[in-house]
Amino acid sequence: MVFVNYGGGRYWYFRHASWNGLTVADLVFPWFVFIMGSSIFLSMTSVLQRGCSKFRLLGKIAWRSFLLICIGIVIVNPNYCLGPLSWEKVRIPGVLQRLGGTYFVVAVLELLFAKPVPEMCTSERSCFSLLDITSSWPQWLFVLMLEGVWLALTFFLPVPGCPTGYLGPGGLGDWGKYPNCTGGAAGYIDRLLLGGHHLYQHPSSAVLYHTEVAYDPEGILGTINSIVMAFLGVQAGKILLYYKDQTKGILIRFAAWGCFLGFISVALTKASENEGFIPVNKNLWSISYVTTLSSFAFFILLVLYPVVDVKGLWTGTPFFYPGMNSILVYVGHEVFANYFPFRWRLGDSEAHKEHLVQNTVATALWVLIAYVLYKKKVFWKI
Repeated sequence: MVFVNYGGGRYWYFRHASWNGLTVADLVFPWFVFIMGSSIFLSMTSVLQRGCSKFRLLGKIAWRSFLLICIGIVIVNPNYCLGPLSWEKVRIPGVLQRLGGTYFVVAVLELLFAKPVPEMCTSERSCFSLLDITSSWPQWLFVLMLEGVWLALTFFLPVPGCPTGYLGPGGLGDWGKYPNCTGGAAGYIDRLLLGGHHLYQHPSSAVLYHTEVAYDPEGILGTINSIVMAFLGVQAGKILLYYKDQTKGILIRFAAWGCFLGFISVALTKASENEGFIPVNKNLWSISYVTTLSSFAFFILLVLYPVVDVKGLWTGTPFFYPGMNSILVYVGHEVFANYFPFRWRLGDSEAHKEHLVQNTVATALWVLIAYVLYKKKVFWKI
């Protein structure tokens, strides 16, 4: 995320897709949401087993979500050397705001329906057991209802001046027929509820499609699908805990989820970038985007679990250290993005090589900072 946000050497595949499709830059945030979901279940189970009351834990969840949202609003509204920022132009949505809202909903959902992990011997559970799913049927029902809301609003909400169910970029897209319809219902809801001045003013669609209306990729409607993504991460956490020490059972379930979600993605997109029913789209956080990235996430776990947890062939270094201070690294790299030694004047601002060196050095510095903090046992926890 740090490398991509710093420019990724200005290579196109380290930039967000203009609208439909995927680049490397589009992979990072959803995987963070996914693993956040896994962490929610694993940490909550541990805290409840230690005797913490649900009411006290609810207070911690609410406070943590509030802090994430507040820090996020500060981070996305830099106004260096430009004087006071007008309240009329404060951007409200953002990455940490999305994480805060998603965390709150998923954590509260799991807290309300929390059940002790069965203590029966894991070896007695069949590889075809669905206990990790059936024990969570209230959560699944809620999440599926939420997804129904997303589908209903996306495809049936009337948007003035736009075709119902429009998923396009607006601007010059679709031969310029719908210039002010960027994001369809998602963009309309944000502009209606938050106001255009409180949204991101330079969306990735503006580069290729020359869109003129504000559109925020971390808007309200897309938060529903980030909740779905986090809950799929919760499912991964449940697999790890419900079938602990049963490596075969864990790997079978990771593979099954990867294939199942991949199949849904193929059906929704018709295995194409633009011709499917619901294209993969990071700006919209479309459901096909969620199923595709969740499928990839389960397959990555399928590879990493035996390598890291079972065989111990890799400790996760160097990614382990930033992961232990992820909020500090994220906030720090945003705040100090334009300061030396993370950025300096380049001899040739058009050369990929110079940008690549600068962005790599900046990323390595944050890994080093995280490593030093880890050794000194300094962690910023919210």
